[in-house]
Amino acid sequence: MSLIILKPGFFTTVQDLGRNGWRKDGLPAGGAMDRYALRTANLLVGNDEGAAGLELTLVGPTFTTERDMLLAICGAYMSPQMDDGELPMWRPVWVAAGSRITFGAASAGCRAYIAVAGGIDAAAVLGSRSTDVRARIGGVDGRPLQAGDALPCGERGSDSGARAAWARLWRAGLAARAAAEPRGRDGFAAPGWFAPPLAYGGGAADGIELRAMPGSEFGRLSAAARTAFFTERFNVAPASDRMGVRLAGPPLEQRYSTELLSHGVVPGTVQLPYGGNPIVLAADCQTTGGYPKIAHVIAADLPLLAQARPGAAIFFREVALAEAQRIELAFEREMRHLAAGIRCQLP
Repeated sequence: MSLIILKPGFFTTVQDLGRNGWRKDGLPAGGAMDRYALRTANLLVGNDEGAAGLELTLVGPTFTTERDMLLAICGAYMSPQMDDGELPMWRPVWVAAGSRITFGAASAGCRAYIAVAGGIDAAAVLGSRSTDVRARIGGVDGRPLQAGDALPCGERGSDSGARAAWARLWRAGLAARAAAEPRGRDGFAAPGWFAPPLAYGGGAADGIELRAMPGSEFGRLSAAARTAFFTERFNVAPASDRMGVRLAGPPLEQRYSTELLSHGVVPGTVQLPYGGNPIVLAADCQTTGGYPKIAHVIAADLPLLAQARPGAAIFFREVALAEAQRIELAFEREMRHLAAGIRCQLP
């Protein structure tokens, strides 16, 4: 009852919503870069929102299924295919045992997520199945997936009540639909409805807008640099990873050259090294750092940061703390509405 990895893709890992509660001990929370996409994928297959799934980066894997299963794919578009058919995204998809599923390079965005009913049953380490490559824990031996890996799919990720029953209904209903459809569609089936990707409203043709609050060291910037941060365009540098998204753009000048003592940082913190190019810390970021904290990207926009591929344009828009809190509350209300709407769909 496993997914068998034939080709691992560029950087595919097991991720859930993170190893929370250990930052005081120096261990990052980690977890999915795009929590919205993983949460939505889990809802679409009847899992708890925090169940472990697969995070795909830039180029996806190829794998086979050992049994019939219900899965969902959310996030960046990576041309998911089964045989000659394209697997639809943002909805539950039933696939037959022995299916060969392939992904290509992301044509938009950076990361995609795969959830399977029951979750990826990797061993939990300190309360999470997330892969932390630097600490070498979680997932499969604390590393990206390799060809030949067998990922068990169990029942630990399932909601014990209504969601699991809902998933069983859809698994049976879609299996019956696949059996009744023409030969060219045999092997998988999906409903016509889908979960709209509402969290990506800040993405546009001219770049990604990230809403951010000025940080505790924003005042260290010169007046020109403070204006530039919220008006100029930055581009994602190739050296970006799950620890931090490095930005290239107009160097931001600091008024003071004194060094700071190391202090706490979290995902979304924007640090400014002495070269003047900001770094937006991401899911695997360290717990402390000595660079000035010039801003903090709001939590609701971190999914957009996760989808920013190398070369993508980034713009920052200033918001106050009260507005950031309102946005976060509205975001969580939307997630509750989404969960309720999904449960209302029946085969």
